[in-house]
Formats: sequence, structure tokens, C-alpha cells
Amino acid sequence: MNTASAEGPGLLHRSGRWCARHAWRIVTLWVLLLAGLGAADHAWGGTFADSFSLPGTGAQTGADLIEAHTTGAGGTAAPLVLHTAGGTVAAHREAVAAAVAGLDRLPDVLSVADPLNTPGAVSPRGDTARLTVRFDGNPAGFDPSYLARVDAAVEPLRAEGVTVEYGEPLGQPASAGSADRVSEGIGLAVAVLVLLIGFGSVAAAGLPLLTAVLGLAVALGALGLLAGPFDFARASPTLAAMMGLGVGVDYALFLATRYRALLHAGAEPDEAVGRTVATSGRAVLVAAATVAMALGGLCASGVGFIGTLGIAAGLSVVVAAAASVTLTPALLGLLGRRVDRLHVRTPVAEPTGASDVWHRWALGVARRPWVSLTAGLLLLGILALPAASMRLGHVDAGAQSTARTDRRAYDLITEGFGPGANGPLTVVAQLDSGRISDPAGREDLAASLRRELTAVPGVASVTAPVTSADRALLLTTVTPATGPRDPATARLVHTLRDETVPHSLAGTGATGYVTGTAAAAQTFTDTLAATLPRIVGVVVAAAFLLLLTVFRSPLIALKAAVLNLFSIAAAYGVVVAVFQWGWGGALFGVSEPVPVESYVPMMMFAIVFGLSMDYEVFLLSRIREVWLDRRDNHLAVAAGIAATARVITCAALIMTSVFLAFLLSTNVAVKMLALGLGVSVVLDATVVRLLLVPASMYLFGRANWWLPERLDRLLPRLDPEGPAPASTTGPAPAPAREPGPEPDPVPTPVPLPGDRR
Repeated sequence: MNTASAEGPGLLHRSGRWCARHAWRIVTLWVLLLAGLGAADHAWGGTFADSFSLPGTGAQTGADLIEAHTTGAGGTAAPLVLHTAGGTVAAHREAVAAAVAGLDRLPDVLSVADPLNTPGAVSPRGDTARLTVRFDGNPAGFDPSYLARVDAAVEPLRAEGVTVEYGEPLGQPASAGSADRVSEGIGLAVAVLVLLIGFGSVAAAGLPLLTAVLGLAVALGALGLLAGPFDFARASPTLAAMMGLGVGVDYALFLATRYRALLHAGAEPDEAVGRTVATSGRAVLVAAATVAMALGGLCASGVGFIGTLGIAAGLSVVVAAAASVTLTPALLGLLGRRVDRLHVRTPVAEPTGASDVWHRWALGVARRPWVSLTAGLLLLGILALPAASMRLGHVDAGAQSTARTDRRAYDLITEGFGPGANGPLTVVAQLDSGRISDPAGREDLAASLRRELTAVPGVASVTAPVTSADRALLLTTVTPATGPRDPATARLVHTLRDETVPHSLAGTGATGYVTGTAAAAQTFTDTLAATLPRIVGVVVAAAFLLLLTVFRSPLIALKAAVLNLFSIAAAYGVVVAVFQWGWGGALFGVSEPVPVESYVPMMMFAIVFGLSMDYEVFLLSRIREVWLDRRDNHLAVAAGIAATARVITCAALIMTSVFLAFLLSTNVAVKMLALGLGVSVVLDATVVRLLLVPASMYLFGRANWWLPERLDRLLPRLDPEGPAPASTTGPAPAPAREPGPEPDPVPTPVPLPGDRR
């Protein structure tokens, strides 16, 4: 952003006015962009599938060794679980053979293992069997229509009364359809209701929704196109929809509200649009940059899965901001003074009198700032208490609804083979050249390895180690006595990886690795837990520098970062209480306590921190406008609260409804994100924005605006509409206005108690 001369309108002012005067060009451009991306996505777009590859870790190295040295071990394996209520699976040998042959003919299938000819694939009772299919890609990303061909292949089994369920990851596209569209519809419906009740104007309600939906459609088209050459997680479109719809409505709403306030103050429509983009549009760009920066910080995790989720969500935020500062001004230009023509009650914009409820609220906080600050911090502290017991893990199919085939497959495996069979561990011993050519040495090592593995507490069984075809590896399968989500299984993985396997192979020249789904999930969890502090540090530091540059105040930037950490901790506490402790989890479709999905805290931090900064930026932008004009801290805080409280409250209700509607998702991790984000928005818009921010700013007084002169010279200027204010290191001058465009009307509250600062 360029610094404009005080002699005329700045860049944002001019661009907003241009969009209003050339509205049809802007609208046409967005429609063409939507159509073009939609067509490109249909022609070249990719699919979404989870990839938890962790290069350099023992689990990944072990998996790579197996694929390199074992025939038929490539691709992605998925079990089809066969179960017969009476008799045995072996009694249906011909049907099993027909199903194996039918599956083997399907595209994308590398190999099919006949369970009747595979050791350990049939349960001890004989009524359950695991038919393993290897695909050349991750079947979680396959089109649901592919499942019709799988159904046809296993029809001979079902015709004989054999139950066939699809385990992970094949069962994911076969499960009940996603509720994302329903969630989006609920969010939009609530948004319409809130906007009509809050502002009265039909056009003012419809415009933010139109902008948000069009921007979201463009973002999803671009995301689908990017999914062709790059790997994006299955949750990427859902997360992008949550973020794009929420911030899209918010950003356009802030602009529409400011525009209507300027019209009511007598400005001409074109000029009102220009000033709207120059003020609220600037806040939108700063807010969007903060959110996108926080989400981009996820790339610092070094984990591709997490980075792609951050990119997907950040893309939707950037597109929403672009739509808000171009499409919204164009639509406002088309509406002109007709923006309030259709209404359900007397249209309102921003409060203009001292009798407004938000003015009275500001007065109450000003009278008792310490009480307000203490009450807010106490509430957030109580909500954050459960976060101290957070246990990270992977939420597998066993926590899903029984309406899903992968959950039913999970239960059948548990009943037939034991809970640990849903997460077997593979121990890989890479032999040195001497052992490779010494059969007796390999046998001794295999016997010793099996003996030590069997003696480990928590191990249900250990298969006899086998040598790979090229004699480079020894492979054995360890079945835990507990399920994948059990803390005992996590401890077992650590024991095998860090103690048992290294001790068993010490002095043999062999190198050991523990791999398999459960080991990979635990490694993923350990990696993210170790990375989270770095992500927090990067995001907080970057946000501090951005706010310091924009608002020219170290105290304001530091306060914003600290208060956001409080609200994030409170959101963590609610997620732990509901999902890990099971307090009301059944209400959200989770029948039993589960660990917090390992990537949820990191995603929540980035998203919540960014969204919290959204409201912080909008509020502080208005406060700073009044401060620059009046140089009165109490007046600035009260006027800023009064001017933004209604729009922030409505925006928060809309965003909360968007997030909470995604509790209908069949993905438990998405449910966690939806609840955590919804709670955080509520806390941020009420406790933080209406209690903690004004109370702390009243207490700090003029120190809010202190900036060392040397630092002032070092910081870049990001104010696009006029020169930065003079440093406030010394006594404040008499109330005066900066040169440049006339300021917006500022509601003047009644005198506040205490010294004027």
C-alpha cells in the first residue's frame, strides 16, 4: 500500500470510487472469473485425500523400506471386512474367489490378497476375515461413484448373506454424504436473519451474502484446480468453506455498514464508497493479511498435510478480502441511495447518539475497568482449565458414527481379532551385508527379536519374522493389546521405537524401525506437538509486527497478542471438555470420549488467532480514527466501541452460526474445529472485545499511543490515506485533526468518569 499525499484522496479511496463508477465491469469480471475457474476445475481439477507423509522419521523410513524391498507392498492398502453371522467365511470359498477376481479387475487396484490364502487374515472363530486391497492412490480421494464398482465386485458375497464393510481409507468416500452443503445453508440462513434484525435493510443484508458466496465459489474453484498438481487434505474444502463464508460476510458487512453511515451523514454515493474503502476497506485488508499470515504460518510446521490446510483456508480469506474491496464497492455503487429502500424495520447503521446502548456499555466499563478486566480474565481462565489435560491423538474410524461403513468395519475387526488389530505395528530390521548372506545369523536375529518384542507389556501377539525376497529386511507384525486411540498404545509405540527395537538390534549391525498406521499416527502427533511452540512464536511475532506497523503502538500490539492467547486457551478448554472428557459429546454425534485430533490445536491456533485479530483490527481502527482527530483516549475508546459493537456483534453471530453448523459434519476433527472456532468467536466478540480491550485501554490511558521516536522512524508507513500521526512520545497536543479527507462523523458520548486521558 502506498502512502498518499494529504492533498487528495489516497489509493484505496480512488479505487473504491472507481469500482462504484464502473460497477458492471467489476461484476462481469467476477462472474467470468467464477465461470473460468469452474470450467478449469472440472477439466483439470484434482481430488482431496489425506497424506501423512513424514520424511525423515522412523515410521516413514520403515514404510519406504518395505515398499522398496517387498513385492506388492506399494500403493495404499485398505481392508474389506467379511463377516458371516452363522458358520465361517471359508464356507463361502467360491464367492470369496469371485469377489477377489472382480476386485482385481478394477482400475487403480494393484493387488488383492485372498484372505483364505493369507496367514492371519481369518479370525480364530472363522466368522470374520480381512480381504486387503492395494490401490495405486489413496482411495479416500476416489470419486464416490467408484464405490459402485466395488459394490458390484463383492456382490457374490453379499448374495450369500456375507456382510462386507469397507475399512479406512476406502470407507471414507463410501460413508454417508457430507453435510457441508447443509451446514453452509444453515450459516447463510442465520446470516440473513441476523442482518435483517440487526440492520433492517434487505439490500444491506443481501449484499454481504452475495459477495461472500461469490467469493467462496471462486476460492473453491481455485482450490480444486490447485488440487490437481498438489496434494490437499480431505478437510481442505470444508475448512475453506468455513473460513471463506465466515470472513466473506464479515468483511462485506463492515463495508456496507460504513457506507450506509456515510450516506446518512449526507455524503454522495460515489464519495461514500471511496471513503468506505479508504477506512473500513483498509481495516479489511489489514485483518485479512493478519488471518492469511496466521494461516500461512502453518507452513512453518514442516508437515505438508498441515501446510496445505493452512493454504486452503488462507486462499479463501484472500479471495474474500479481494471480493470485499472490489465487488462490494461495485454493488454499493449500483445500489446508490437505494440501499435502504427495501426494509423490514427502520434501517440502522452506526449509532450516532450518547443514548445508544453501546455508549452506555462503554460508560459502565469506564467506571469499573478493574472489575471488567478481572471478570473477563477469570471467565477465560475457568474455561481454559481443561486444556491443561489435553491429550493429542488420531481420531480413527472407531469414533465415527455407526452409520458409516468404516466404523462397522472397525467394530468387526475388534470383535474378530481384538482391538489392537485395528492398528498393528510393523517392525522393520534393515540388515547389514554380513547378515544378508548368513542364513543362520538371520534366524538367530529373528528369534531374538521376536522374543524381546513378545516380552514387552501391552503386546498381544508377535508374528514370526520373515525375510524380504532380497534378504535385506526382517519384517514382523506386533499386535497391541489395546486399540489405536488408547493411551497404552501410544506408550507401546514409544517403548518399541525408543527402547525395545534399538536394544534388540544393538551390536548386530541392523537398524530397526517401527511403522504401520498406528506408529505413523503417533509419529505425526509427536511431530506436531513439538512443532506447535514454533508455530505460536512465528504467528504471534508476525502479528505483533504487523499491528505495531499499522497502529504505531507497541502496547496495543502486545495487548492484542496476549488477549488472543487467552481466548485461544479458553477455546482449547471447551474442546477438551466436550470431546476428550465427553461432556456433551453425544450431542454432537460423538458417542465416546476421544483424544483431540493431533492437528486440531495447531489449526485452531492459526485460525482463532487470525480471526481474533479481525475484530481487533476493526475495533482499533475506529478507536485510532477518533484518537487522531481528538487526542482523547477515553473518548476514542468509547466512540470506537459504540461505532463497532453492533456490527461486530452481528458479524460474530453470523460467523458463529457458520462454524457451529459444521458440527453436522461426519468428520470428528471437523466437529472439533467447528466447536472450537464457534466458541472462540463468541468469546472474542463479547468477553475480549467488549470487556478486556476497553478496560485495558482505559487503564493504560495515553500509554496506548506511545511510540519511541527511533522505532517510529524505523517502521514502514502503511497508512494509505494520509501521513502517519506525529509521535506521541511527548505531551499530546491540543485536540486537532490530521490534514487530509474530512473525518467521518464521530458519535460523542457523555463525559466519562475520571481524568480525561
